[in-house]
Amino acid sequence: MLKANLHIHSNCSDGSDSIEVLAKKVSESGLEVVSLTDHDTIDGLEKFESLLPKNIKFIKGVELTCLAEDIKCHLLGYNFNPSDEGLYNLIKKGKNLRRQKLDTRIKYLKDVWNIELTKEESDWLYSRNSVVKTHIANVLVKRGLADDNLSAMKKYLDNCKTGNTRFDGLEAINVIKNAGGLVVWAHPLGGEGEVHSSKEEFLKKLDRMVLFGIQGLECFYSRYSNEEIKLLTETAKNYNLYITGGSDYHGTNKDVPLNRLNIYDEPVDGNQFTILDNF
Repeated sequence: MLKANLHIHSNCSDGSDSIEVLAKKVSESGLEVVSLTDHDTIDGLEKFESLLPKNIKFIKGVELTCLAEDIKCHLLGYNFNPSDEGLYNLIKKGKNLRRQKLDTRIKYLKDVWNIELTKEESDWLYSRNSVVKTHIANVLVKRGLADDNLSAMKKYLDNCKTGNTRFDGLEAINVIKNAGGLVVWAHPLGGEGEVHSSKEEFLKKLDRMVLFGIQGLECFYSRYSNEEIKLLTETAKNYNLYITGGSDYHGTNKDVPLNRLNIYDEPVDGNQFTILDNF
C-alpha cells in the first residue's frame, strides 16, 4: 500500500505548522508521496522540499481560491514550474486580493464589533504571504474573545461581506496548465464546513468544470464517506479524469489528522491516485 497525501497546508497560508515542523511531521508519518498545497502561495515549496528525506517523493502544489463563472471552487495545481512568469503574476494578484479582503475585515471588526487591532496584531496579519480568515480568528482567540478559531470566525467574521476576491477560475486553470502543471478540482462535493452537494448538483457543475479545463478530481478526502468517495472515483473514471486524494491538513487550525483521507480514518492506498502516473 502506497501512503500518499496530496493536500496539506503550512503556515505560509492558513496552516499552523511552520515549514520546518511540517517537514518533520511528514518525515515521521510514513508518507511516501506528499504535496504541499498552500492557499494562493508557493513560497514554502523550495524550503519544504529541501527538508524532506530523499525517500519521500515531493510534488509541487498550490491551492487556488477561485470563481469559475458562478461556481465557487478550489483548484489544486500540481507539478508546475514555480518560476513560470504567468504563475508568478497570478500569485501576486491573489496576494493583493487577500490584502483587500483583510482591509475590509479589519474595518468590519472595528465598525461592527468595536474591536480595534493593535499595531502588533495588524503588522503580523499584513506580514503574511497569504492571509486568510483563520489568521484573524486566531488573533481574536488570543484576545480571549472566542474559545477557538472556528467559533471566532462564525461570530465575528462570517457576516462580513468582502465581495469577490477570488481568482477567475478559467484564468487559473490556463495559468497552471501553461506552467506545465495539472489542474484538479479540490473537495468537489464541498469542503470544510460546507453542505455537501448531491449527486445531481455535483454532476451539473462537473460538466461545466470539465469544459473549463479541469483534469482531475480530489476523490479521497478527510470529510468524505465511502459512498461519496465511490461516487467521485467512478465519475472520474467515466469522465477520464485523474483521481487524487488528500487530507486537507492544517495543523491545529483544523481538526484533521495528517494521514486521514476519509471520515473513518481508514487506510487509503495511494496507488489509486492515477495522477501519480504522470510524475
